[in-house]
Amino acid sequence: MKRYLVKLNNPFILGLMIFVLAACHENYVPKPRVYQRIYYPRHDYQLASTDCGFSSEIPVYSVLNHDSSHNAEPCWFNLVFLPFKAKLHLSYKPVNQYNTLDALKEDARNLVYKHTVKADEIEEKLFFTPQGNSGIFYELSGSTATAISFYLTDSSTNFIRGALYFSSRINRDSLDPVINFLKADIQHFIETLKWQNHK
Repeated sequence: MKRYLVKLNNPFILGLMIFVLAACHENYVPKPRVYQRIYYPRHDYQLASTDCGFSSEIPVYSVLNHDSSHNAEPCWFNLVFLPFKAKLHLSYKPVNQYNTLDALKEDARNLVYKHTVKADEIEEKLFFTPQGNSGIFYELSGSTATAISFYLTDSSTNFIRGALYFSSRINRDSLDPVINFLKADIQHFIETLKWQNHK
């Protein structure tokens, strides 16, 4: 009876033996992806006034700043929601012969519908506030850059548009609870907005 000896100096055979021996261990199961625990502050508000003719109640955990980007106009603001790395971009425009109400509404609508490529759904809701303002509140679902957008006007002299953005990669599964929380604060901002120059 002949014996066959395997020479271990062959790199292919040596690699195959290491692979077979390593494969004999337990099956590897990847751990599921987890998300950071989020702590939600209370819905408490403070009054914030601007030098552009409007004021509103904002959450105490937020800050209202002028937009400092290089292309920002004088009455553009960011309502920064500090715990969530989110901003509500606000752009105010006076309604006049250069900025007609219809043109401003159409511009706001076009900015929302630029997201149709990634949006699963865009829901529009007409609203009226106790302060006599009206507008449309947009909710976008899917992998869009913004989940909430709106415009608000007194229909005669004032117009403001807002859009919510996050400073992180869009992952709607983890952001949906935060978006729902912020939605209540954004709606409170809308409902309490007053114009100083309202006629």
